Amino acid sequence: MITDPTAIFAVLAGIVALALALERRWHLFRSFGAAFIGILLGMVLSNTGVLPGRSPAYDFLVGPAVSAGIVLILLSVDVRTIVKAGPTMLAAFAIGAVGSMVGAAVAALTLARQVGPETWKLAGQYAATYTGGGANFAAVGAALGTSGDLFAAGVAADVIVTAVWMAICLTVPVLLARARGTADEIVDRPNVGEAGGRLYATLGSVEILDVALLAVIALGTLWASAALGRVLPGLPSVLWLTTIALVLAQIPQVQRIRGAGVIGNWLILLFLASNGAKSVVANIIAVGPPVMWFALTTVAVHGVIIFGVGMLVRLDPRTLAVASQANVGGSASAMALASARGWASDLLPGVAVGLLGNAVGNYLGIAVAVVVRGWLGA
Repeated sequence: MITDPTAIFAVLAGIVALALALERRWHLFRSFGAAFIGILLGMVLSNTGVLPGRSPAYDFLVGPAVSAGIVLILLSVDVRTIVKAGPTMLAAFAIGAVGSMVGAAVAALTLARQVGPETWKLAGQYAATYTGGGANFAAVGAALGTSGDLFAAGVAADVIVTAVWMAICLTVPVLLARARGTADEIVDRPNVGEAGGRLYATLGSVEILDVALLAVIALGTLWASAALGRVLPGLPSVLWLTTIALVLAQIPQVQRIRGAGVIGNWLILLFLASNGAKSVVANIIAVGPPVMWFALTTVAVHGVIIFGVGMLVRLDPRTLAVASQANVGGSASAMALASARGWASDLLPGVAVGLLGNAVGNYLGIAVAVVVRGWLGA
C-alpha cells in the first residue's frame, strides 16, 4: 500500500489525468464525466489496497486545496454576462433554484430515517448542486464535513439522475411544442464563444505572471475568509470565500488573468478523486438506495416546480429546459442541451445563468442545510 503523501498526490494526479483523457476520447466516459470517473478510480485503488483510506494528503485536499479551487472557478463569473441573459432566462433559473431548494427539503423530511444523521448535510449539498452544478456539491460538502461514504454515494446518484434529467429536458420542450401545434426544429449548432472558453479552457497562453497572480488571489482569499469566519463565527467561511471571490471576479484586471477556471477545475477533480479513495464500497452500497431516492426526489420536485410554474407564467418551454439544465448540471449541461437542439438564442444565456448558479449555490445550499438541521433537530 502507498502511504507516502507525496506518492499519494502523484497517484491522485494520475487518476485525474486518466479520467480527463477517457472523458475526451470515448463517448461512454464522456456521458459519466471526469469527476465521476475520478471518484470511481480512487475507490478502486483504495478498496484494492493500493491507496489508504486515510492520509494527510486527503486532509489537505479537503481543506485549502478545494477552497482554492472554488475561488479560482468563481473568478470566471462576470456579473455583466449574467445580466445579459435577460429577464426571461433569469426568471426561469430563479424558479428552478426555488424548486431545487424545496425538493431537497422534501427529500430530507421524507428520507431522514433512511439516510441517517447527515441528512441535513445531504439536503444542503443537493440544494446547492441542483442550483448550479457539481462544484457546489463539493464546496458545500467540504464546508459541512460530509463523510466520505455519503459523499461518494451522493455523487454517484447525482451523475445518474443528471443524465436522466438531461434526456427528459431534451424531450419535454418538443412534446409541449407539439401539443401547442408549434414546430421546434433543430438548427445548426452555434459556437459557444468566450463564455464557454472561460469555463472549460484557457483563452490564450498562460504566463508565469498569471499563475503568480492567481496564487496571490487564491491564498489571500483563503486567509481573508478564515479571518472573517473567526470574527463572525455565525457564517461559514465558505460563504465569505464565495463572496470575496465574486467581488474580485468583477475587477477588469482580475478578469484578464488567464487559467483560473482550468486550474480551479483541476483542484476540484483532485479533491473528488481523494473522496473516492476515502470511500469503502460496502459502506456506499449500504447508504446507496436512500441517497438515490434523495436525488430523484429533489430533481422530481424541481422539475414539477420549474415546468409547472414556468408554464403558468407563460415562459417558453425551451427556456425552461435550458434553465433547468443550468440548475441541475451547471453551465456544461445547459450548453450541451442548447447546442444539441440548436437553440442558439438560449445558449449563452444558459451558460450565464449556469455561472450564476455557481455563484449563489453555496449560499442556498448552506441555508437549506441550516433550516433542515433545525427541522430535524440534528
